[in-house]
Amino acid sequence: MALRISAVVERWPVAGQFIIARGSKTHVDVLVVAVSDGTHTGMGEGTAIYYHGESAESCLKQVEDAIDALIGFGVVEAREAAQALLPPGAARNALDCALWDLQAKLAGQPLWRVAGLAEAPKPLQTAFTISLGDPGTMEADAAKAAARGFSLLKLKLTGEGDRDRVAAVRKGAPAARLIVDANESWGALDIEAEATALAALGVEMIEQPVPVGQDALLAGVNSPVPFLADESCQSLDDIDLCVRYYDGINIKLDKAGGLTMALAMARSAEARGLKQMVGCMLSTSLGIAPAYLVAQGADWVDLDGPILLAEDREDGFRFAGGTIQPS
Repeated sequence: MALRISAVVERWPVAGQFIIARGSKTHVDVLVVAVSDGTHTGMGEGTAIYYHGESAESCLKQVEDAIDALIGFGVVEAREAAQALLPPGAARNALDCALWDLQAKLAGQPLWRVAGLAEAPKPLQTAFTISLGDPGTMEADAAKAAARGFSLLKLKLTGEGDRDRVAAVRKGAPAARLIVDANESWGALDIEAEATALAALGVEMIEQPVPVGQDALLAGVNSPVPFLADESCQSLDDIDLCVRYYDGINIKLDKAGGLTMALAMARSAEARGLKQMVGCMLSTSLGIAPAYLVAQGADWVDLDGPILLAEDREDGFRFAGGTIQPS
């Protein structure tokens, strides 16, 4: 079977503006890969990890450079070969997921069954991201999200004035569950004191409090809420470090380089007693679909990428009552 592989970059506008500690976005460029055997076509999507120096264009080139090496393989062999041919990142994610999609279509089976899940995926409660802003803005955004039915909110923090921001969100959405993403910004703070203060405001999990490479700052910290590694956990190779300093990991397919690695990370985390969150970059429902399968066993789910866009693909996921489910 000769595979035909193609890739394009698509631009999708953001609904308003998406702001984190590293900057803001008004659109996202995604890499879309199609793999066909001439009858069936598998599709995959990846979003460049910008803090790794990736761009949609560089990811496109990675896939184009790999095409000749993969076209002679069958779909399973091509997926296995791609793990060594491409590094972890959005390019391998889009290609890997397209190959999984094609494999499922060739088998005449739903992807969840081909991927080894025990049962069909169920609707999940997903976090809704509250972009970084002044306390008043974040309070208003939280109130709007709660009014739309989102009962789990994820706050973007910056290391300055975080307690005021969380207090404002709590005021705007008093009944909501709260998790926060510190985006590596607490390296110079009293981490234990900060975590304790946020716990008193109802925060139930803190993501990536310290910069990558400074994870040892968490040694001996007595936090009342779990710390999860995001930037510090890119692949299976990072699990040992995470066991030493974190309570769990955030699995993102764009970081891991696809569904293949994400499934392996989830199995390893479970075996090592680590909590799991499945997250995403800004993306359409095409990019979320394989992550939705991994998220079935997660403690927290953060798959709101499509609803942060001005529009999504046709037949994308439905978000109702704070849940994500297939259309």
